[in-house]
This record gives sequence, structure tokens and C-alpha cells, in this order.
Amino acid sequence: MDPRLKRILPKVQKPARYTGGEYNQTVKDKDQVELRCALCFPDTYEIGMSNLGMRILYHTINSMPGVWCERCFAPWEDMETELRAAGLPLYALESGDPLKDFDALGFPIGYEMAYTTVLNMLDLAGLPVRSADRPDLLPLVFAGGTSCCNPEPMADFLDLMVIGEGEALDNEVLELLRTAKREGWTKQTYLRAAARIPGVWVPSLYQPEYDEDERFTGLTPLSGAPETVTKRIVEDFENSPFPTKQIVPSTEIVHDRVNLELFRGCIRGCRFCQAGQVYRPVRARSAEKLIQQGIESLQATGYQEITLSSLSSSDYRELGQLCDGLLDYCVPRSIGLALPSLRADNFSMDLMQRVQKVRKSGLTFAPEAGTQRLRDAINKNVREEDLLESCRVAFAGGWNNVKLYFMLGLPTETDEDVVGIAKVAEDVYRLWREHAVNKARGVRITVSTSCFIPKPHTPFQWAPMVTKEEYLRRVKLLRSSIRSRAIVYNWHDAETSEIEGVLSRGDRRVGAVIEAVWRKGGRLEAWSDFFDHARWMAAFEACGVNPDDYTLRPRAAGEPFPWERVNMGVTRRHLWREWELTQEDRLSPDCRAGCVGCGARALLGCCPDHDVEMGGESA
Repeated sequence: MDPRLKRILPKVQKPARYTGGEYNQTVKDKDQVELRCALCFPDTYEIGMSNLGMRILYHTINSMPGVWCERCFAPWEDMETELRAAGLPLYALESGDPLKDFDALGFPIGYEMAYTTVLNMLDLAGLPVRSADRPDLLPLVFAGGTSCCNPEPMADFLDLMVIGEGEALDNEVLELLRTAKREGWTKQTYLRAAARIPGVWVPSLYQPEYDEDERFTGLTPLSGAPETVTKRIVEDFENSPFPTKQIVPSTEIVHDRVNLELFRGCIRGCRFCQAGQVYRPVRARSAEKLIQQGIESLQATGYQEITLSSLSSSDYRELGQLCDGLLDYCVPRSIGLALPSLRADNFSMDLMQRVQKVRKSGLTFAPEAGTQRLRDAINKNVREEDLLESCRVAFAGGWNNVKLYFMLGLPTETDEDVVGIAKVAEDVYRLWREHAVNKARGVRITVSTSCFIPKPHTPFQWAPMVTKEEYLRRVKLLRSSIRSRAIVYNWHDAETSEIEGVLSRGDRRVGAVIEAVWRKGGRLEAWSDFFDHARWMAAFEACGVNPDDYTLRPRAAGEPFPWERVNMGVTRRHLWREWELTQEDRLSPDCRAGCVGCGARALLGCCPDHDVEMGGESA
């Protein structure tokens, strides 16, 4: 360890964030390594080490002979101040070597508010933030993650982006880089070759076009770049890489447990949900495989809790078999089994009682909207009677805590829909009073609302957001409509949502705004400690960018989007059809009820009537 670092660590909060040396980390002999890659997570250690994707990529890249993948996380403010004062560059945890000495820096970006942190980490590493100012091949700066499905806001800062699932693509990008390094290629030679790898987006090979009003009109491919880049997916999910020997953090993290991924994608097709669209088609692991992975992970880490994760875990067909197999191992060892992502329309009290034999947690449901009309409009195929019946059964079974998640500002939402949220919560409270087996413990019903943000590659990409003022008016209306003191109401702030809306829908001009915010001190913008709305608004004005043009303006049917040349598998025709059904308050069937022809199955080379696999059975 650098002596300067030894002097710094006693001065900062949670120094274990910055020391490395964790159990199960990967350390290789630098003299035997041809290529070194650092996964640079643009948030704190506690967030990054809780990210399953980060763990999978670390394992996948380190499985390559001759390649060593290390980790780096964004420092908190106190650590950043000390690093800059001491003249210490940002470094990787395993070796302690500066990031600028690596061959590749990969940024997993799952959230748009992390953009300024990417720039800050590059600067802390001693590297120019703009790709054009890094003329050398090494280090290659690339990114992946859900946010890259609109590559334009970060186009000026990244050398390339991987579109889709990283474990299907990252190793190909790095293998080509190893060849380029060995043969002395220029950066441009490498990038042109990388653009021929399916799923690789090279921003410098696309020219944005604007009309006389400075409104985006399209992207022109340059120098033989593909017209469209189609996302890569893991086709054989059953046998895809999964790290059972996971790193055990040296300090507490947000999700300090084994995280077992049941399946990718979602059968439901909620029209607001980006993840449910871009992770299609649905692919699942068998219960037998998951039981094996879960037990091996617990044995290799010593964790006392395991979580079954997916976008909708209760849709997994073999869930009962899976839970029974894991509980046979967990219960005798007092290991907790958690099952989040439940749906009110297939809630099983028997299953919940089984999985919570060790410890009982609260229940969480996401009705999303306060009336059946609006739930139908957003394709949230949950009936209010299903939600209330699930809560009744839960209260009768001894549960006393329920969390309900909703959105405000959804397309076609009215005040009646807003007040309907309060009615749903009051009905849940009434059921507790009528059916709770232990009223002495009291009840806590938590209602949380967030501001709807229209995301790329969803049916709502044509929809506007509501203004901050209108969102807060609806918050006030809902708050005044909740009568019971047993119901706690929390709401997400409107200003962060506004900025996220601009970043998620932005074109390349937004990159200048991101850089301007960073140069004025922006970083870790997902944290209220650091987010400054006035700083963003000043940057928009200085860069001549109108944020309302991205958030408040409805889009025409044929209007080009900055993400148009990225194919996430779901066709524009399907998304527009779903948007039209929204105006009619009409549901679409889920994937089990019948294929809606979204286009995602083509990524697997399937015929239109191919069944969706969900835990060994057809969905």
C-alpha cells in the first residue's frame, strides 16, 4: 500500500471501502497477465458490491486466461478530497495500481444519474474525460448497462459501449483489445474493428444531425459502421456464468447476502417499465441448477441470507420446488430466505410462510396506479381485489407491515386516479383491522410514490412528463386524501426525476451539460447529499439546452429518437401499438397467455410460436 494512502485512510469514513483484501477476491500474477481491466462502478462501494451484474462480470472476465479484472468504486467526498490533496490517482482495489496503468476501464452504468460520476472517476484517474482527448489505444474506456440503450448523452466521453448483457460480449471486446495491444494497433483501427462485433456501439462512428431549430433529426453512420446495433444476450441462461465464490465485503453493504438470479426478462409487459422491455426475451434457470448455485454460494461466503431475485419472482414456475430445496439447507443453519418482487395476483401465503421460517420480513407490492382504469392503461395486469385478498391473507397469517409502491404523472392519469391511491391504502388498513391475528403489535402501511419518467425503448417513450409543479400538486392531493395515521406516505422528489428524464431521453448535446455540471462539482448525483438542481439548470442555460424539450414535449409517431439505431429486441411497431392501447385503457396479454409479437424472440432465432421458458416449463 502506498504510504500516502496509509496516512489518508484514518481520516475518512469507512476506510474499508478503499483497502481491498476481501475474502474471495481474485489476485493474479502481473507478470503472467497480458491484459488488465478495471471494472469502475460509478457509485460507492456499498452500492457497487451489492450489484449482481458487477459480480457476474468480475467473475466472467477473470475466467479469461491472461486477463486480470480488478474493481474500483467512486470515493465518497472525504476520500476524494484526501486523494486530490495528496496527489494520489484513483486506483484498483486488488493491486492498488492507478487506473491509468490499466489496458481497459469498464463502467457498468445502470442509472443515468451516475453520468457525472463516470467523468469524475476518469478525472481522478488522471485521464481526460472526453474520448477525443485520449488519442492512445490504452486505456480503452467503455461502458455497458441499461443506460447505454440510449448511447447519445455519454457519446463524447466513451470509446465504445456494449449493448445488451455484458457476460455475452465483454470478453470479445477485451480479446480484440489484447490482439490490438500485441500488434500495436491505433485506437481508430481498434474501434473500427470493434464496431464489427455484434452488440458494440462506437459513438465516434455516428454523426448526429439537427434541423434549423436545433432539434435532433437522426444519426448518420460513418466509415462502414452498422446501420443498427442489436443487443447481445445470453442465449443459454441455464449454463451462463454465475459466481458462487463471491467476494465477501470487508464492510457492510446495502445487500449483504447471496443474490440468486432466477431469470432474465419479464412476461408481463408493463408499458412504463424499461427493464421489462429491454431484458426480453425471458430466459430462466432450472430449480435444480439454482439450488446447487445457492448452496455453493452460501458455503463459499458464509452469508446468513439468500435472496431470490428477478423482475417478478413469483412468476417463476418452479418457485415452490426451488424454495423447498433451499430451505432444506437453510432452515437447519438459521439462514434466511428472502423473496422480493412479489405480485399481488399470484401471492402465495403458503409459500411465504415456508420461506420466512427463519425470519419474517414485511411485504411489498407495487400496484403502480390507484384505479383499475389506469392500471389497465399502463398494462399493470393486477386487479384491486387480488391486492386486497393478498393483504387479507397476509394479515390473517401474522404480517403487520405492508409497503405499497405507486407512480404519479402516468399517461392519462387524473385526480380520480390520484385519490384512488389513498382509497387503496385505506382499504388495506380496513382489512388489517378486520383480519389481523395480533392487533397489539399495530400496523404500518407505507405508501410510496415516484414521478413517472418516460424511458427509451418503452411504449411510453412518446409520452411527456408532468411538470414539477403538477407532480407536487398531485403529491399534495394524495397526502390530503390519506386519513389514517397508520398510513405513512413518502414521495420521491420531483427535481431529481426531471434531470433523470432529460438524461434518459437526451441526445448528444446533453453531453455538454453533463460535463458542465461535473466541472461545477457534480458527482454522486443519485445521493441527495450531492444533487443540486440549480447547478443543473445553470448548466442547461450555459449550454443553450432546453430541458423542457426532452421532458415535457409529446413525441409524434414518426419522430426519430436518439436511441433509434440501438435495437433492444422489441420493435418500434410493437411499442407504438402498445402506446395506442394505452389511450384506450386496454390490456395486452402477458407472454404466457399468448405472444404479442414484440420481436424479442428473434434474438434467440425462435419462430413466432416458440414457448417462453420459465423454470423448465412453457410460459
